[in-house]
Amino acid sequence: MTVLEQGIHDAAETLRSLGAFQTELDRAAALVGKTLVGGGKLLVCGNGGSAGDGADFATEFACRFKEDRRPYPALNLAACGSLLTATGNDYGFEEVFARSVRAFGAPGDVLFALSTSGASKNITAALHAARNGGLSSVALLGREGGVARGLADIEFVITSQITARIQEAHRFLLHILCEMVDSEWLLPAEKAPQSTS
Repeated sequence: MTVLEQGIHDAAETLRSLGAFQTELDRAAALVGKTLVGGGKLLVCGNGGSAGDGADFATEFACRFKEDRRPYPALNLAACGSLLTATGNDYGFEEVFARSVRAFGAPGDVLFALSTSGASKNITAALHAARNGGLSSVALLGREGGVARGLADIEFVITSQITARIQEAHRFLLHILCEMVDSEWLLPAEKAPQSTS
């Protein structure tokens, strides 16, 4: 089997396993929809490739996903190099996301935390900060979930041992979640008749 054939086989197997997450997707879509329609915001964090996937996810709400609609507040906590490096320098890399959660998060907001290993200390610290600050949380994890497993209100654990396949599954789930939130919460809310009172 070639590298391409093996990759296609592994990716297909991983994607097929995602059907088991329908309940979690329904819960996450309702959480995000209620939060954004209610005036709350999303905070998103991850390291490396997960930071890139988180950036894409935040952009789908702050700009748009498929159809034109108003923008909704979603912040990629890995975006600001000066903030990350200042926090890392002054407080340690473990605190780079937790401190931003405390700075930008408010009760009723939602933190999305991505980690292919579930072992990233700055991700677990961010999840603890979210809980302590009254935020809800959603974790997208890999392998067996690592030490981050059980820290979020809703979690998706991709049990593959291949980092690339875990990242692909995370991005797929996030795009499905965007579709669900748009179709069930955001676009219908915009099309609803406006009150004249």
